[in-house]
Amino acid sequence: MSSRGLPGIASPEHEFEAEFGLPEPLPSGEKVLWQGAPNWRVLAREAMLTRTLSIYFAVLLAWRGANVLNDGGSLGDATVAIVWLLPAAALAIGMLTLIAWLISSTTVYTVTDKRVVMRIGVVLGITFNLPYSRIESAGLRKNRDGSGDITLVLADTDHIAYFHLWPHARPWHVKRTEPMLRALENAQHAATVLASALAEATVGNRAPLRAVKAQTYSSDGDRAQRPLAA
Repeated sequence: MSSRGLPGIASPEHEFEAEFGLPEPLPSGEKVLWQGAPNWRVLAREAMLTRTLSIYFAVLLAWRGANVLNDGGSLGDATVAIVWLLPAAALAIGMLTLIAWLISSTTVYTVTDKRVVMRIGVVLGITFNLPYSRIESAGLRKNRDGSGDITLVLADTDHIAYFHLWPHARPWHVKRTEPMLRALENAQHAATVLASALAEATVGNRAPLRAVKAQTYSSDGDRAQRPLAA
């Protein structure tokens, strides 16, 4: 798979990279299996909660209009009251959507046959190298549209600050952070590639990884244990 021209990735500010999405050329014998980035629409919905916020503002605007009508105002008065609040709602949702787009356009996830590399950061770029020997397990969360997240559980001795990872971290897991390949458009494909690489990495390993087992659950909370691979 070509690493250049990935959807949702703007590369001009990273032209100094030795290889796209990587801080230095790959060592001899290591190869890239998959590269991708968050889908900004999915990221806005899942991480920035723009859908939830839209529902909140819709209820708030309806409540505002109903209050005006209950106080004896006309339909025109209710409409004016709603229109006055619309710019604030649009600005809030627009700003969060812009942030999601910026995060998506500056992020590259790379899966090689040796490690997972996460190049993240809008203002200050940071690259995390996660060798398979330091990954305990992996999980796939799929949405009904096929998008989803891949969660990586690191060894107990490894810790990355939640603040450094966000939003590329599993929500609410602050004490022991779990890096995430987040808002992938085709999460199943990426998970299959990663599962295969993890399985091969465990061959001959004296301490076999548990990463080939994962928890898969949909956005509606339905959970089931099964192998990460398809």
